[in-house]
This record gives sequence, C-alpha cells and structure tokens, in this order.
Amino acid sequence: MQIFPPNNGSGRGYQTLEAPAESFEQQPPNNWKGVFNISSYTQYFNVDTDVVINRLISSFHPTAGDFFNKIEANPDLYGLIWITTTLVFMLSCFENFATYLMQKHTDGTTTWSFDVGYVNVAASGIYGYAIAVPMAFYFLLRYLGSNASLIRFWCMWGYSLSIFMPAAVSLPFKIAYSLMPPRFCNCRSHLENLKVVFGNLDFRIRIWISKFLLLIPVEFLRWIIILITGTASSCFVALNLRSYIEGGNDLTIIVIAAFLLQMALSIFIKVWFFP
Repeated sequence: MQIFPPNNGSGRGYQTLEAPAESFEQQPPNNWKGVFNISSYTQYFNVDTDVVINRLISSFHPTAGDFFNKIEANPDLYGLIWITTTLVFMLSCFENFATYLMQKHTDGTTTWSFDVGYVNVAASGIYGYAIAVPMAFYFLLRYLGSNASLIRFWCMWGYSLSIFMPAAVSLPFKIAYSLMPPRFCNCRSHLENLKVVFGNLDFRIRIWISKFLLLIPVEFLRWIIILITGTASSCFVALNLRSYIEGGNDLTIIVIAAFLLQMALSIFIKVWFFP
C-alpha cells in the first residue's frame, strides 16, 4: 500500500507501508464446492476394491482399535452407503422369505408376495442409525471440546455394520427348524421339506443338517449369534472411538453409550426381523 500524493523530494509522497508481522498460512486446496454440488462428495468415494476389502477385514477384528489410523488419509463414504444398503436389502428379503416359507408350510396354497413394509422398516432403522448416531456423537464431542470428524465417524460406523450381514444369513435358521417334523423320519414329505430348505444339496448332507437342527435349541442359538455379533460390532465402535478421542474418565460415558447403542441395534434386528 502507498500513501498519496507523490514524493517530490520533500519527504512527502509515496510512502510504502511495511508488511505486517503476521502472515496467514496458505490453506491446502479444498475440493468442497457446496452441499448441493455432487463434485464435493467425489473425494469420499475415491477408494478401490483392495482398500474396501482391507477395511471390511479390519471391521471383523473388533479389539484392534486402529481403524481410524487406517482411514486417516482417506476416509470414505462408499462403505457406509454400500454396507447399509446391502444390509437393508438382506433384512427385508430374508424376512419376506421367512414369512413366505412359514405360511407355505401351514397353507400349501400360499403364493409369494413381497411385503414392502419390511423394506421401509429396515431402511428407516439402518439408514437412520448409521447417519444420525455418528452425527450425534460428532456434535456432542465438539461441544465437549474434543476434536472430531463427522466423515470419519460416518466411515467407522458404516463399516461397523458389516458384521451384521453374515449374521442376517444365519438368523433365518428357525425356518428350517420349523419345517422339520417332530421326529426325524425318511418320509416323502420330510424329504420335500428338506429340498425346499436346503435346495439340491447331497442327500446325506441334508440328513445330517436336519438331525443337527432337530437336536439344538435353534431360538437359543439365534440369540447367541446376534449377541456375539452385536458384542463384536459394539467393541469395534467403542474401542476405536476411545482411541480416537483419547479421552479420560470424563469421556468414558460416551464410549459406553456408543457400545450400548450398537447393542440396541443388534437386539432391534433380532426382535423385529427374526422374532
């Protein structure tokens, strides 16, 4: 900056002001172009298959507590959207399939019909949980003065739901159990039931599976499966959250709350979709 008028040798005129002592550090380039601009979100989908698989494998090791270190350079939202959508699809389809088989067993004239209500409940529950819960913890931690990243929270909570996908496959075993006769016998109807449940598996394999399902308390086993799954997912969330916030005793209650909310989700899946 200069002060006018020009200097004519009399000491007055252009006088260059000194640069301020403080200089602002140049900010790194930011790809954010606005909430309603799709280009703003492309950076959160810049992952390949190997990266996603590696993060999925990490979510199945709940005690490691190093997930945030693995996504530090490149947190993604691909896992959140893909896992939640897959889980919604699996829960609604398996519940419809279970309902159909149960009705078919009692009434042979029952025809297949897809109940869209299961999709609505699954989408509301899973999408709502995966989006709202991380957001709530983000604002809470920011209010408490802790450093938090909403994208990283969404990424971590999204991958934490991946373990529920194999559990959703195993929970409908009650269908197989309900289609078995009270006592095992090699009757035609029993073989037809086996064919419906287990498809074209080898006959001896079908016989072994049927004996196994007749001997174990299947409902108890399903509760064991969902509780183990919920505990693993809850530990994954709680331990990674603890390592991320580096909190003391004052933030322990937040870690416990995250654990309990994840367990509540697992119980909701069991009670609502696989009663």
